[in-house]
Amino acid sequence: MTLRTLRQQIDRLDGRLLRLLNRRARLAVRVGRLKRRQGLGLFDPRRERAILRQVARANHGPLSAAAVRGIYREILTQVRRLERSA
Repeated sequence: MTLRTLRQQIDRLDGRLLRLLNRRARLAVRVGRLKRRQGLGLFDPRRERAILRQVARANHGPLSAAAVRGIYREILTQVRRLERSA
């Protein structure tokens, strides 16, 4: 494979990742609205720990479990911000 071909594949994957991240964010905003209506707090540390454990277990590399957890921590932080503003 050529460098150009590999980069094109990465670009396509980046597009898919972005669409999926935004889809996840839209769902999280809906969850936040529902939590508010039910009088629940937006931050659920048990749920976040469960998500981090789940993605670390599902990871088969080459990213390390710590790297995956770090990426997801940032996703969760950004989505929580969206939930607060929704």
